Amino acid sequence: MKDFRVLVVDDEDDFRETFIKRLQKRKLNVTGVESGEKALEILDKLLFDVVILDVKMPGMDGVETLQEMKRIRPLMEVIMLTGHSTVETAIDGLKLGAFDYIMKPADFDELLEKMSQAYEKKKAHEQKIQESRIRELQAHPGRVFEQIKEK
Repeated sequence: MKDFRVLVVDDEDDFRETFIKRLQKRKLNVTGVESGEKALEILDKLLFDVVILDVKMPGMDGVETLQEMKRIRPLMEVIMLTGHSTVETAIDGLKLGAFDYIMKPADFDELLEKMSQAYEKKKAHEQKIQESRIRELQAHPGRVFEQIKEK
């Protein structure tokens, strides 16, 4: 299993804890929280590559949480997870930038595969950004000094 950081956001304690243990057995770096509000708090302190986000939660629901997550960490990939799905909710999540939408109970291996795909997408996007920056600096080497002066 690839080494990437996962945040699990689900208000169902049993599901969240069991899922975290299963991911940790696969040697993934996993953190879990029980609400959208807690997820946003932790994003101020820690970086994650992939988020597993429940849609139906008390307080801030998954769609609202997704919207804020993408504002804070646009490259982070989010997989929506729910047992109470509607087509409209799935479409809303995808429009807001969710990587995918999976129904509970999800097959663990399928979810792992989706997480791996989400991580690969994030890494590819980051690579493109780095390559673009390198091309820009190669085309305009003087900008390196401008950037240093700005800092």
